[in-house]
Amino acid sequence: MTPLARTARLTQYAHGGGCTCKIPPGELERVVAGLTGGGPLLAGGEDGDDAAAVLVADGRAVLSTADFFSPIVDDPYDWGRIAAANALSDIYAMGGEPLMALNLLAWPGDLLPGDLAREVLRGGRDVAAAAGCPIAGGHSMDDPEPKYGLAVTGVADPDRLLRLDAGRAGVPLTLTKPLGLGVLNARHKATGETFPQAVQTMTGLNDAAARAALDAGVRCATDVTGFGLLGHLFKLARASGVTAVVDAAAVPYLDGAREAVRDGFVPGGTRRNLSWVSPHTGFRRIGEEERLLLADAQTSGGLLVAGEIPGAPVIGELVPRGRRALVVR
Repeated sequence: MTPLARTARLTQYAHGGGCTCKIPPGELERVVAGLTGGGPLLAGGEDGDDAAAVLVADGRAVLSTADFFSPIVDDPYDWGRIAAANALSDIYAMGGEPLMALNLLAWPGDLLPGDLAREVLRGGRDVAAAAGCPIAGGHSMDDPEPKYGLAVTGVADPDRLLRLDAGRAGVPLTLTKPLGLGVLNARHKATGETFPQAVQTMTGLNDAAARAALDAGVRCATDVTGFGLLGHLFKLARASGVTAVVDAAAVPYLDGAREAVRDGFVPGGTRRNLSWVSPHTGFRRIGEEERLLLADAQTSGGLLVAGEIPGAPVIGELVPRGRRALVVR
């Protein structure tokens, strides 16, 4: 933890934290219905792909995305790193490469020192640099709640885009990072206890996973963020017209995640996710604790790939569409 982090607990200035503070998925879909897509977009319309894609003159696809959120950890440098990795993930989830980014910063200048904001920006810069993505300025505003993220532009081969609607029955499902980030971050916010394993997971880029997916001929993927594994998998299954089957015993979790749920550290976003997907899910004998973990709102989670890639666990499969879009066994 940097010395500046000890001067203020950043998470106490946020009503939520990270991707758990997204507008609930069902409500968001109602709000934006009919307002997205159109024109020459290759992706990024009603299905809710991770980034928008448009074909340009040289036969390349240009990708565009933006992602920002309130503090998820108290260390400002780590928050900047996490937010940057999370925003860049949308480009990787489409099979693209980031080209450049812009900072998005909201800051309560009368409550928190500017040096803290500088640490946040430094964290974002360092992760973007590791991704080979320069940050060219951005936009800032005075706000009573601090927020940070990036708007990112990338490029991709339009014939090799990773899309939500390209899933096919008979294909395995692979997850490249463990779950449990939402509940561990909720514990951190409530108690101040730190979880290095969560920070390491959230600051890790999804670039290698995206390259492995493309090398394996994968055409369908998404990343697992605020809507949880089940929420993002529901969107994928719905867009692809298939049913997704999850083998609960195969899903990896971070150390301490189960204990956090048992001790009651469950963010509101996780409960809203579960409420949203439950009518579309056959849970069989899966208990409440497991359901919450599978719906846990992640920040800078891994890629969920319709295909198999080396070194990542297979957690289920896509099958022909049945009565429900999701089945957890």
